[in-house]
Amino acid sequence: MRGPALLFCPADRPERYEKAAARADSVILDLEDAVNPHAKASARSLLATVPLDPARTIVRVNPAPDLDDDLRALAQTPYRTLMLAKTSSADDVRALAGYEVVALIETAAGVVNVASIAAEPNVVGLMWGAEDLVASLRGTSSRAPSGAYRDVATHARSAVLLAAGAFGKAVIDAVHLDIDDVDGLAAEAADAAACGFTATACIHPSQVEVIRAAYRPGAAEVERARAVLAAAVGQHGAFRWEGQLVDGPVLKHAHEVLRRAGDPG
Repeated sequence: MRGPALLFCPADRPERYEKAAARADSVILDLEDAVNPHAKASARSLLATVPLDPARTIVRVNPAPDLDDDLRALAQTPYRTLMLAKTSSADDVRALAGYEVVALIETAAGVVNVASIAAEPNVVGLMWGAEDLVASLRGTSSRAPSGAYRDVATHARSAVLLAAGAFGKAVIDAVHLDIDDVDGLAAEAADAAACGFTATACIHPSQVEVIRAAYRPGAAEVERARAVLAAAVGQHGAFRWEGQLVDGPVLKHAHEVLRRAGDPG
């Protein structure tokens, strides 16, 4: 898993595999929601037909009872990083020993158990999903009329981010379903980057550059980070700079800005 923009690609559309991989930082070949139930067997057989870089390829697999069929198909491919849909407990990922797992937290049970899931050694990352989460609660919409997430969705997002941070795992923000809402996606991706998300998943190639731009610090942000770090040289403890108190956490923020910008600082 590399880069901030992860693009879902239906596993039953092999003609899109290489295009998706070329456009995004990593591609998620989707055997779950993107594939109609009657087409899942065919989708499994197609996974091995178009070779992609395993280091930049994740396969989203179904929960039980379809999981066993997915794993048999994966055994014929080089892909060893899975995204387990509807992960609800640590037992779910323990059953996938031998694979690196991105646990997709999108049910009430998954949110409640997210810390124990994140603690599992083969879990390399967490992602959250709003729509299935609300469906698991028998709700009807993850967003308010304003377009902002409802409180239950933001709670799940925060819980997944905190669990990933506590156990040093990558963390992926949810997809933005309104493809035409470029401004909304940009705002959410910028917030994700500021909060500490590793990446944001997307469903359309046009969303990739919007996400990359949101995770890439702007020139003014980079210059400010350089300046505050330069001002810290020779200081002992906290100090005042441009009217702001600067201490250890502020300097860590600045280092992270430079890291995201690819600036050695």
